[in-house]
Amino acid sequence: MIKKKSKQIIRILLLIGTATSLYFVPWPILKVWITPLPETVQKQVDKANNYGFDGIIVYVDKKGEKPEFYASGHKNRENEVPADPHSLFKIASVNKLYIAVAITKLVNDGYLALDKVLDDYLPELKGRIEYADKITLKMMVQHTSGIPNFTDTKNYWITPKETADENLTLVLDLPANFKPGEAYQYSNTNYLLLDKIMNRIIGYDTFRYIQQEILIPLNLKQTFGSINDVNMDDIISGYYVGYDRDLKTDNIDSMLATAEDVGKFIRALNDGSVFKNKEEQEIYSSIYKYEHTGLIPGYQTIARYHKHIDTVVIQFTNTVDFEGYNWTLSEIMYNRIVKILSNKN
Repeated sequence: MIKKKSKQIIRILLLIGTATSLYFVPWPILKVWITPLPETVQKQVDKANNYGFDGIIVYVDKKGEKPEFYASGHKNRENEVPADPHSLFKIASVNKLYIAVAITKLVNDGYLALDKVLDDYLPELKGRIEYADKITLKMMVQHTSGIPNFTDTKNYWITPKETADENLTLVLDLPANFKPGEAYQYSNTNYLLLDKIMNRIIGYDTFRYIQQEILIPLNLKQTFGSINDVNMDDIISGYYVGYDRDLKTDNIDSMLATAEDVGKFIRALNDGSVFKNKEEQEIYSSIYKYEHTGLIPGYQTIARYHKHIDTVVIQFTNTVDFEGYNWTLSEIMYNRIVKILSNKN
């Protein structure tokens, strides 16, 4: 009898705990979380407006099947242009995957060494970046360098810089966040410096190297280095909550690509076909990951491969709010799409 009452008490406490935790979940998140899962990806994508997104693009590549394209909302809300699944999108930090592959290839070919330090390659930064004589190339790739993140500068996104040198200036002479190799902290400055190192070693623009060694071999013709390389009408508009201006013309350092091109790259990265040989793949596996997200004003990207269903899913959403639940909602949207695909599988 006592044991039975104990079980009843535990059930009541669990229910109270669940109710209490739900009480503290923000209503916009709870609302979409408890909504029944649709039967199809398109029906889920069509709910983008309920999540606060002006537009959404989703690309699904299941091995052995024809790729699927989904879109909802607006490519441009001012002119009520419907979302186009083949639009170009600013992929932001997803470009770190391309840079990491480029670093891998240069290491494999003997142009770079993962254990060499920052001031071996950029000696002018000695004394300007703390521990420049101890921060290895591998630490920068893996975000364990301790170098401050320039986008963490106060009010950075109000007036973002347009050049790498301007961004680098924001962190010069600052103390390190931690000693090299002793912690992890995501820092865009790491990849800014990796880009500068590659430029110096190969003698030309890093994106040109990415084109030659990654994009052309994979036949990716809809991936570009900046907005200066494309027709502006091909780019989906980007919006920030509470700010009316279209952000697609902002010349923030970001690669652009279609969801299909990003999806093909993620597939090639995960199946190894982006690498010339097994040695390259082993180098890459030792330094970086096989998926990424990207977030800048107006543009957020999720690019992942799901092994359990052998499927690549790319999601672009073009409305951002750094202060709200916007990113969480994009993750919920993405996870629901993956669940629909998993159920179908």
